[in-house]
Amino acid sequence: MNITLRQLRYFLALADAAHFTRAAEAIHVSQPALSMQIRALEDVVGATLVERTSSGVVLTPQGRALQAHALRVLQAMTDLEQGLRRPGQGGRLMLGMIPTVAPYLLPEALPVLRARDIGRDLHLREAQTERLLEELAQGRLDAIVVASPPEDARVEAVALFTDHFLLAGSAARVADLHARAVAPGALDPGQLLLLDEGHCLGDQALEVCGLNRRSARLDLGAASLATLCRLAAQGMGLTFLPEIARQQELAAAPGLTAIRFAEPQPARQVMLMRRASTPAQSWFDDLAQVLRMAAQPLLGG
Repeated sequence: MNITLRQLRYFLALADAAHFTRAAEAIHVSQPALSMQIRALEDVVGATLVERTSSGVVLTPQGRALQAHALRVLQAMTDLEQGLRRPGQGGRLMLGMIPTVAPYLLPEALPVLRARDIGRDLHLREAQTERLLEELAQGRLDAIVVASPPEDARVEAVALFTDHFLLAGSAARVADLHARAVAPGALDPGQLLLLDEGHCLGDQALEVCGLNRRSARLDLGAASLATLCRLAAQGMGLTFLPEIARQQELAAAPGLTAIRFAEPQPARQVMLMRRASTPAQSWFDDLAQVLRMAAQPLLGG
């Protein structure tokens, strides 16, 4: 049995309109062309599918059975076509983002992404850098936002923005520093609150201070930056606060104060990455542009 998709589309149009002329107009073909395809379909299935009446057509029992199957077939084809469309042109886009960026950047970026084709079918994954890189390599993600430079030639990256580190703590602890700008290396490691091992922010904070985890006696193994900020607001220590998170965390943790470090200020480069083997077309550049624009209101405050 050799039923074509064209025949199924023509048949469904006829079943919906219940009239040859109206069905032909709906699918922009001539009535003879529609009639020819319906006759060919009936020949293939070996049964009469429509009964011609003075007012139009009605489906036979075989026609109703075919209608149900045809609807499922064409829906499956539509799903297949959408799944294969390129990101940024209505296709599914799997985007990963690290936890110290996602809660702050996404609320700014999502409205713009949803307003464009690039965000029509956007799926988000929040995870630590190592996991995101694994899922990117496995093809489970199309692009990721991380703050670690690429170390694999199979990955291509573009810079999104520079995110400076601020020093955050209670007003009393910050006042004890006797300055509005301090050098990272001058901090007492015993006061530092850090994220769990594996979070790049915690490792980057230690690196700029020239420390390791054994030096930071208040390493509480917190899983989120929000937890660290609330502990710091209560006077339990000091923590590194990415500038992109400043507005949200200061608003959410009463009593938290953040100051800048002395020049040169420590910072991280936030990047958008994709597999080098993935055809970028325009979706990758468009996504990078949206994310850069979304970060601007969060930086430089």
